[in-house]
Formats: sequence, C-alpha cells, structure tokens
Amino acid sequence: MAQPAKGPAAEGPCFSQTDEPARQDESTVISGDSPSLGKPVDLLDPVHPVDEKLPAKRLVPAALQHIAAMYAGVVTPPLIIGQACGLDAAGMTRLIAASLLIAGLATILQTIGVAKFAGNRLPFVNAASSAGIAPMLAIAETSAPGHQLPAIYGAVMVAGVFCLAVGPFFGRLLRFFPPLVTGVVITLIGVTLMPVPVAWAQGGDKEAADFGDMKYLALAAFTLVVILMIQRFGTGFVKQVALLFGMLLGTLAAIPFGLADFSGLKEAPIAALPTPFAFGAPEFQPAAILSLCIVMLVLMTESSAGMLALGKICERDCDGRTITRGLRTDGIATLVGPVFGGFPTSAFAQNVGVVTLTRVRSRYVVAVAGGALLFLGAFPVLGAVVSMVPMPVLGGAGIVLFGSIAVSGIRTLSEAGLDDSSNIILVAVALGAGIIPLAAPTFYADFPAWAQTVLGSGISAGALVAVLLNLFFHHLGTRARRTPAASVALKSS
Repeated sequence: MAQPAKGPAAEGPCFSQTDEPARQDESTVISGDSPSLGKPVDLLDPVHPVDEKLPAKRLVPAALQHIAAMYAGVVTPPLIIGQACGLDAAGMTRLIAASLLIAGLATILQTIGVAKFAGNRLPFVNAASSAGIAPMLAIAETSAPGHQLPAIYGAVMVAGVFCLAVGPFFGRLLRFFPPLVTGVVITLIGVTLMPVPVAWAQGGDKEAADFGDMKYLALAAFTLVVILMIQRFGTGFVKQVALLFGMLLGTLAAIPFGLADFSGLKEAPIAALPTPFAFGAPEFQPAAILSLCIVMLVLMTESSAGMLALGKICERDCDGRTITRGLRTDGIATLVGPVFGGFPTSAFAQNVGVVTLTRVRSRYVVAVAGGALLFLGAFPVLGAVVSMVPMPVLGGAGIVLFGSIAVSGIRTLSEAGLDDSSNIILVAVALGAGIIPLAAPTFYADFPAWAQTVLGSGISAGALVAVLLNLFFHHLGTRARRTPAASVALKSS
C-alpha cells in the first residue's frame, strides 16, 4: 500500500501518495485566497485506505483470505440447526446455500452502503452468527416435528424488527453491556456449543448402533492433529486457513474407510436460487421471540464493538451514525434472511483479525468477498460439497472453532476489572446460570414452556443474569461508592 505523503497536507497513515515527490508546477494551487496554497491538487482529496480500489492482482487474493477465514463460520449454523431439525441431504444443501446467499448480500450492503440509510462502509463482514445457535436449538427441542424451523424463523424475523427499532438508540444501551457482560456471553457461546462437536466426533447420530465407535474418534483426532500441526508449522495464508485444510485432509482420510458419503452431490442442483419459505411459513411463539431478542441484543453489542475496533484499525472514526447504519444492516439481513432460510446476522470477528494481520483496509476487498459468497449461494452444489464433510471431521474442527469462541470471551473478561469482588461474583453466578442447562438438561423440565425456551439456552440464561447483576451491582444507587475496578467493568465495549 502506498505510504503517507509528507507535509501538513497528509499527516498520518490515512492518506496515500504517489511514489514521486510533489512538484511545484502547474499542478499546484497558486490562488492567494485558497487555503490550499502550495499544496498539490492530487492531495486535496486523498483516498483513504478504506476507500482504496486495489488492482485485481491484490484484490482477489485479499478477498480469498476473508472467504477462507469466514467460510467455516458461515456454514456452521445451518449445519447444526439443519441436523437438529432432521433435514435430509437436500434440505441441508438448501439451508447452507441460503446462509451463503444472505451472508453475501449483507456483506455487500454493509461495505457499499445505501445512501445514509444502511451500511457502515467499513471492511466489515456480516453473516449468520454462532451466538444464535444454542437458543435456536432450544426452540427446536421444544417445538413439534415439522414446526421447528418455522418457529425459529418467526422468532428470527421479529428479532430483526427489534434490531431495526432499537438500533438508532442502541448507543445509549451500551453501558448495560460492558465487557463484564459481553465476556460472560461470549464465553458461554463457546462452552454451551462444545457438546455439538463432541457428538459429531462420535459419529453425529446418537441413535446409531456405532455411535462413539473408535473409527469416528480416530478420524476426529486426526483432523484435530492436522489443524494443530498447520498452526504450529504453517505460515501466512496457510496458517489462517488451518481449519479448512484440516477438514479437507480429514475428508480425504475418511474416503478409504468408507466414512465419506458424496451421494448427495448427485441430487443437488448445480444452480438455483433459494425458494421463499421453503421450510414452511414462519410461526410466532412468544417464548422463542423473547429468547432471540435477547440474543439480538448480544449480537448488536458485538457488532458495535466490532465497528469501533475496526474503525480504530482503519483509522476512520466510527461515530453514532456509522454504528446505526451498521446495525440497520444487521436488522435488515436478520429480517429478510428467514424468508430464504437465513439466521440471525451479525459481525464476524475473524475478518477483523484478517484486516489487522494483513493491513489491507479496503472495503472493496470485503465487498468482493461478499460477491463470492453470493455466487456460492447461487450454486447449491457447492454447498452440498460442504454438507458431505463427515461428522467426525467436523467434530475435530469444531472443537477448535467453538473453543476459540470461549477463549475470546475469556480474553474479554480479562479486561473487565475482575479485581473487584462484585465483578467476580457477577461472572461466577452468570456462568453458573449459563452452564446449568449443559450440566443438567432436565433442570427446567417442570417449568412453563416459555421459561424452558429462555432458560434452557445457557446463553440466554447467562445473559439475563449478567445484565441483571450488572444493574444491581453497578447501576442501582452505587454511583457514589464505585471502585476503580468497577469503573473498568463499566467501560463500554
């Protein structure tokens, strides 16, 4: 990337210059009334790195890095939810294609924007978030067969409307979601999802006679070891796509043992757009809606934090209007997504990491990545390839994927002022409430159905407890006796 021009006209790394020094000739403004006296014309409107349009030889590889970083995360929600709802291979293919399509559309809308209405115009990726998986699994478990996806989609659509309504005012609510609260929630996302890859590693089908057979465990272990070896000895791009390489090599290793089934590829259409409401008309269940609206608050917090962080990385101020446009994009994608088979949409932290590592800050790079996802979603056969990855292989990779989410939460908590005893108690009780459904699945069996849906999700239960305890310890009549550690905990994420 071009280095910043020297001189008062272009201070800081936000500006670009030509390789040759500016010359005081006909390109120089000479009007005595102009505030730009003596400045080259080509520096009057410098191109910010975020708005830089890279040549194809740099644009395409940079976009591929973003796709590699996010692809596994995009297809994870449809894989998990589709299996929990008992979809066949064709249904799984449609679900994955829809997730890719919505991710592509949301990412393009976020990076390119629509006037002053939507899009933060940052190199920001939007896709189905793993944070909604556990609550949606709880909805699936409490819904009758055939009504699982309709109930999920009805709740997701209302959550999208909720995001659109609350988004413009969300900046005022951020103080109720400090790192102390978001750290608990992110940690619980990783912890509560860990049984999913463990079941995958055992074969995926708990009713099968060979569930937990050593051949499945060996394949999962092989995949995990491959990922670890790539992380240890790989460099650059190879290291960034360790998960994908692990799944690829794990799938190849499964073929000789008959553990890879590619028959679904024959039935998958080569090109097709998702059919509206292919899984049934949405159903609106109050408890399910409440659960996903809580999750949407968490996703909005994550998106806001991601935008603030990305704004600093890109050296472009991220003000309230930018956050509002970004959250509006989340709401639109979450509202429209269920029509075609999508799920709650939010920011992808993996891609913020890619921007940090590569220092390629152009939003057009991410827009091209969104276009590629849109292309993949329009060709279901490509999604079918992903759905054919053996369950044990997904299990080995999932341990790393979901474990890394928990680590992200722990890292957030480390910045949340845990020197204060009140904060320690808050985290301890919230984590305990979130782990109850995991440790004792029947704990809420005698509760009303609405309570089972809300409390049966460790993420929803933990988030509720964390928010309430944060209000109790740090907002209700405590301003006069606030400790330094508590003040750290109250800093907005």
